Amino acid sequence: MRHSRIHLRLVVGILTVLIIVGFTDFESKPESVERAATNTAPQQTTPQLQATMDALTGPQSTVGATRDNKVAPTSTIQSVGSGDSLERIFRRAGFSPRQLAAITSTRLGKQLREIFPGQTMTFTSNGDQLNEFSFHKNRLESLHFTFKDDGSVVGETRTAHAHKTQVFQHGIIQESLFLTSQALNIPDGITMRLAQIFQWDIDFVLDIRPGDEFFVLYEELFLDGERIGFGDILAADFINRGKLVSSVLFTDKTGVKDYFDLEGVSMRKAFLRAPVEFSRVSSSFNLRRKHPLYNTVRPHRGIDYAAPTGTPILAAGDGKVTTASRNAPNGRYVVIKHGEQFVTKYLHLSKFARGVRKGKRVKQGQVIGYVGATGWATGPHLHYEFLVNGVHKNPRTVPLPQASPVAKQELAYFKNQAKRHRLLFEALKKHPPVAMGQ
Repeated sequence: MRHSRIHLRLVVGILTVLIIVGFTDFESKPESVERAATNTAPQQTTPQLQATMDALTGPQSTVGATRDNKVAPTSTIQSVGSGDSLERIFRRAGFSPRQLAAITSTRLGKQLREIFPGQTMTFTSNGDQLNEFSFHKNRLESLHFTFKDDGSVVGETRTAHAHKTQVFQHGIIQESLFLTSQALNIPDGITMRLAQIFQWDIDFVLDIRPGDEFFVLYEELFLDGERIGFGDILAADFINRGKLVSSVLFTDKTGVKDYFDLEGVSMRKAFLRAPVEFSRVSSSFNLRRKHPLYNTVRPHRGIDYAAPTGTPILAAGDGKVTTASRNAPNGRYVVIKHGEQFVTKYLHLSKFARGVRKGKRVKQGQVIGYVGATGWATGPHLHYEFLVNGVHKNPRTVPLPQASPVAKQELAYFKNQAKRHRLLFEALKKHPPVAMGQ
C-alpha cells in the first residue's frame, strides 16, 4: 500500500508538471496595439524547476506586466476629429503640453502643423511617460518620434510600399467629363488631374462637346490586397472637337514630374486660361457691350466668371503683385505683372488671400483671393483682364506663351521614357483591358 501511494504521488506530480509546462509553452501573445506588450525575460531555471515553483506559488498573470512585475508599454490610438488640435488630442490621450512641445520643436515635428479629420495618431507609453508617438498621414506615410533617456526626441519618416496596378480607360463624353468619368468608375481625383493636364488647351466648361473622347492610363495603389488610392496618370489623350491633344508623364533625373507633349513641349502654358473654377461665363470679352447698370455702350475689357462667393482665385501666371487694393468700381482687386509684356487683373474679390500684398511674388496656380461681389458688381463673380504690352486681349483666345520645354541635355532620356509609355498606351487603345498588374 505504501508503494502504491508513492507511485500515485509520482504520477500526479509528473502529470502536474506536464500540464503546467504545456500551458507555459502556449502562453498567449498580444494581438492588438491597444493591448499591453509582454517582455519575456531569459529563463534562469529548468522547465521542471519552474513548473514546480509555479505549482507551489500559483500562476502569475503576464497581461500588462513583465515577469518582474513592471508595467509594460501600452499603445493607444487617437483619431483626428473635426475641429481637433494637437493640444486637444494630447490632452485627451493623457499627455502634457511639454511632451507635445518636445516633438513639435524638432525639424520633422514642424510637419504636424497641419492635421486633418480622419488621420490617426499612436501613443506608446509607460504610464504617463510617453515613449513613442506616431502620426499617420495616410496608409503609406507616417512620422515616428522616439523619446530618448536624456529627454531628447528623434524623428523619422516611415513609408510603406504599395503595389501598383495600371488601369486604362476610354470615355466618350455625352454631357460632361465628370459624368462620363463617374459612369466608368474613374476616381474623382484622377478626373481632376486629367482636366488639369489639358486645362491650357481645353476649356472644360465652354469647349466640351458631345462625342469628345479621352483615353487615360493611370495607376491604382494597393496595400495588403486593399485598394487605398491612386498614383500618377502615365499618359492621356483628349479629342476635343476633332482635335487630338496627347500628353505623357516625364520624371527628370532630379525626380521632378510634369506632363509634356510627344515632342517634349510642356503641357503647361505661361498662363492659365481661366484662373477660377467657374460655373458659367456671365459676361464675355466685348468692346461694344452695353453696361447692365447704366444701359450705355461701355467696353467690357475682360471676362466675368460667375462662381459662388469664396471660390478661390488663382494667379494666372508667375509674377509680382503691383496692386492689392480697393476702390468704388472694382471693389477689392489685384493686379499682377508678369515680366515686361503681360499684366493680369482680378476684380470684385470678397477678400485677399493671406500674404497677398504689393510687391509680393506669386506662382502660377497660387491662391491670391476669393470670389465676391464688391464694387460695382451685380452678383458674385470674378472679372478677369489680360493685357499684352498695355493692350486688353480676350483671355480665352489670346495666344499664350509656352512654359519651358524638356531641357536639351535630358531630351534623349525623355524620348526613351515617353516611347515606353506611348507604346503601351497605343497597344491598350487597340486591345483595352480593364486592368493590368505592374
